[in-house]
Amino acid sequence: MIHESYMRAMVLERPGEKLKALKLPIPVAGAGELLIKVQACGICRTDLHIMDGELAKPRLPLIPGHQIVGVVETAGKGVKGVHPGDMVGVPWLGGTCGTCRHCLSGRENLCDKAVFTGYQRKGGFAEYCTANASFCFSIPEEYQAAQAAPLLCSGMIGYRSLRMAGNGKRLGIYGFGVAAHIIAQVALWEGREVYAFTRQGDEAGQRSAREAGACWAGAANQRPPEDLDAAIIFAPVGELVPLALHAVGKGGVVVCGGIHMSPIPGFSYELLRGERTLVSVANMTRLDGEEFLELAPRIPVVTTVELFPLEQANEALAALRAGEIKGAGVLVP
Repeated sequence: MIHESYMRAMVLERPGEKLKALKLPIPVAGAGELLIKVQACGICRTDLHIMDGELAKPRLPLIPGHQIVGVVETAGKGVKGVHPGDMVGVPWLGGTCGTCRHCLSGRENLCDKAVFTGYQRKGGFAEYCTANASFCFSIPEEYQAAQAAPLLCSGMIGYRSLRMAGNGKRLGIYGFGVAAHIIAQVALWEGREVYAFTRQGDEAGQRSAREAGACWAGAANQRPPEDLDAAIIFAPVGELVPLALHAVGKGGVVVCGGIHMSPIPGFSYELLRGERTLVSVANMTRLDGEEFLELAPRIPVVTTVELFPLEQANEALAALRAGEIKGAGVLVP
């Protein structure tokens, strides 16, 4: 039950600026929406891309945050199957038109009229948020709020990347951050071999990857000991694309799993020959989320998190940018 009328929130007023701590009216759930009391919200490199102006046209002023876990306070008109007190998760994909050819063919992640949490919809860097009830997920009871938060972006989009990589046994992962640690657990559970690629000289990162189960870990410009069946690039670095194509064998797949990437340098057609495939991942679908959240507790997927108070959002994002967070950074109102 809400007794106050205002909430604390961290707000982006202009790209290139830090977030401002403000007190704002608590939003009201409209038709088809939930009002959620935020218990945890993960921070993500997508938040940095938005703040840096690398993703155009955010709806300003903006409350960022798209890995939200909280408790339902109220349900708007027309909402069925969700009740006050339920724990739910709010992902990046915040709504679609439901009528375009992409939505009608099971590819709602490609909807041209999609809206995104913490980008066009106000997100979870606040004490409360609203969300489209149809795009929220029930959180498995095995997870506490903070541990579940990274599953809603790193986990779900990583899961889609893994599925697009196919069923090959030897899987390379470039950029061994939160998404890689989560998806490596899924890949190993499926019986695959994981090959980890990090920045040159990042011995700590390579050691962490081996501790997570990777059978080999090295620098991104190194060749693995075997041709890979597939590779996923989580790091937003375009120079990794030719390196990954060089590492996969004939018929191999390279998946670009990020929402933003620096320019990809030109490369010889020889790298693409032999029916190699280069593909990007665009967001996630609700089916991806449902499948992943059903699978995660069975493995079980374990997340490592570092907690920050809501008011320290700027410090948390700076630590993320500098690579100083062990695991996933999570804001707790």
